[in-house]
Amino acid sequence: MNKAFVKEDGEGDDDAEFGLPALPAGLKNYISPAGYQRLRDELLQLIDVERPEVVRIVSWAASNGDRSENGDYIYGKRRLRQIDGRIRFLTKRMDAAEVFDPSVHHGSDQVFFGATVTYENENGEQHTVTIVGIDEFDPLNGKISWVSPVARALTKARVGDAVTLHTPSGIEELTILDVAYPAPAGN
Repeated sequence: MNKAFVKEDGEGDDDAEFGLPALPAGLKNYISPAGYQRLRDELLQLIDVERPEVVRIVSWAASNGDRSENGDYIYGKRRLRQIDGRIRFLTKRMDAAEVFDPSVHHGSDQVFFGATVTYENENGEQHTVTIVGIDEFDPLNGKISWVSPVARALTKARVGDAVTLHTPSGIEELTILDVAYPAPAGN
């Protein structure tokens, strides 16, 4: 069998390999238009720029003779496998993506996908988060996945509502202070 079709040791599930959670079974992979565009841009960069350059280097290194001690060849093949894995991952995620434009809820005070929510916990601490897709989450910048416990607790609630968040350390009550959505394009 051709080696290209055999999974090598150390090659695992693409989701785990790239540090992202697997898509929850039976749930859609919601993503914002901007998040989808970032995935698409990365995929095109890999296909059109990075992969051809690595293939060129590997081809050159292979022409130099003994491949067993050729660092350029060995590293290039490893990098090629990484790029191909990332391409597979991005392609799968984009195929499963359900692009949803949160601006359709602009002006609403109810929490749905794409909302930027300011809430207060029981200690009076305020937090602002934006509910985004699994492939877009960035907790250090206030972007949480729509499948996270906080997002699930906030979803469908309105400004002024108190919601219950179940955490490993117990139950916490959150009060929603503000809900905002991006303005529709052209406004």
